[in-house]
Amino acid sequence: MRQAFHEILISTGGRGLVEFTEEVQRWVAGHHFRDGLLTLHLRHTSASLLIQENADPDVRRDLDAFFSRLVRDGDPLFIHCAEGDDDMAAHIRTALTTVNLSLPVQHGRLALGTWQGIYLWEHRTEPHRRHVALHFLGE
Repeated sequence: MRQAFHEILISTGGRGLVEFTEEVQRWVAGHHFRDGLLTLHLRHTSASLLIQENADPDVRRDLDAFFSRLVRDGDPLFIHCAEGDDDMAAHIRTALTTVNLSLPVQHGRLALGTWQGIYLWEHRTEPHRRHVALHFLGE
């Protein structure tokens, strides 16, 4: 049984989805992992991780539009606004999604479907640098 740790730094351009599937796959392939489980953990509370379609960009646009309607920036309900109108809205969006993903690795490849990609979903309007911790356990 092997295990390995790694961290990926992802720069965002503000609110939106940033795909980083290939970077994760390169790390898996570069360490010659064969079969096991890869856990990804985002070390932030105002962004999230997501597996989503990577073929049609309209999917990403529609997700952003839906969440913008569901959790509005600057809603007067929110007290926490230390970093601006998008502050509490970003935390709620993260609470509704996730900061952890578990992915099987099979025959040295991420066991993703044909149209699936791994995304960091930035919920803040300003650009950020986000840290994603990777932990592989397997052979």
